[in-house]
Amino acid sequence: MRNTADIDRVLAEAVAAGGVPGVVATAADASGAFYEGAHGARSLGGEGAMMPDTVFRIASMTKAVTAAAAMQLVEQGKLALDQPAGEILPLLANPQVLEGFDAAGQPKLRPARGTITLRNLLTHTAGFVYDTWNEQMNRYAVVTGLPAMRTGKLAALAAPLGFDPGERWEYGINIDMAGQMVEAASGEDLETYMQAHLFAPLGMRDTGFLVRPDWVSRLAQVHARQPDGTLAPIEVPLPPDRPEFFPGGGGLFSTARDYLVFLQALMHGGAWQGQRILQAETVALMGCNHMGALEVLPMRSFNARMSNPVELFPGMVKKWGLSFLINTEDAPTGRSAGSLAWGGLNNTYYWLDPTKRVAGVVMTQILPFADQTVLGLLDRFETAVYRAAAQPGG
Repeated sequence: MRNTADIDRVLAEAVAAGGVPGVVATAADASGAFYEGAHGARSLGGEGAMMPDTVFRIASMTKAVTAAAAMQLVEQGKLALDQPAGEILPLLANPQVLEGFDAAGQPKLRPARGTITLRNLLTHTAGFVYDTWNEQMNRYAVVTGLPAMRTGKLAALAAPLGFDPGERWEYGINIDMAGQMVEAASGEDLETYMQAHLFAPLGMRDTGFLVRPDWVSRLAQVHARQPDGTLAPIEVPLPPDRPEFFPGGGGLFSTARDYLVFLQALMHGGAWQGQRILQAETVALMGCNHMGALEVLPMRSFNARMSNPVELFPGMVKKWGLSFLINTEDAPTGRSAGSLAWGGLNNTYYWLDPTKRVAGVVMTQILPFADQTVLGLLDRFETAVYRAAAQPGG
């Protein structure tokens, strides 16, 4: 048995200090899960305690799951990484690039130079951007009324590109488009597909796009960090029972326990507890740099309510796989170079270290994204996890 008291202490101290209302975290190594902890409350002032089965809005942690679905279809020959995406999804056949705005304040669009591929989409090099981190697209959304992808409204799929495919990396709605490709190639909506081909085989019973009645009492409340550093609960509407489409870039609900199962499947080459979701060669491919000489760039925020500026591992060259952030140097926490990671808008985070075979998940529900308090908690949690994982005889 591993001594996980230090991990518990990290989480308990974060709650006691008032930095987070509550947190659930999990960790695993090659032998399986060795830590699961829940501390604090689901809501400030509320009676419900955080529990291991508390349900979270995991937002962009959805992206890795959608990428796994897409790669299943690549294995089956129904999708190809470098095939023109428009052959599968006609709305990607003739994309337009937002060049700016005319004297009357109306958007100026031009045909894109180059072709969008699934590889572009999975690496955020296709040209799609988020209005939260792109000033031009922020203005475009205001002028045109373009809804956000997270609304599940089909009109959101009409977003133009922010630059030509392959020109650079910029975080965007690319994985939502990849999710639409999964639907087109499989003939199933994303909820149906993921339940059948990912969640049911892995036993991820508390993961999905549609909120089940039994989840409502287990949902964690979203909080907003105030200018003075305090937190206030905010109301975030539940998605409709049947949205117009399922946003593969950010629509899933899940638990820390379920998401760790997904990471363990990837850690073990695509199979976990007798169930295979991907071939080992595919998982290895997903963990490689797929953006060539391009680099992950800092993300400036143009919506302070939703996100702080974002730069994980500042000063380090970072790459993108299918579809994960890849750190190219060892991290002080113990994370190896070549590890895979990302997070969700409400300050949920995960990492998977293929070298040391360690994975972890930290879930809170706080806006804006890249909250320094939560990122500090993540670093301390990660350091304690690696220390526990290194214990002999664990």
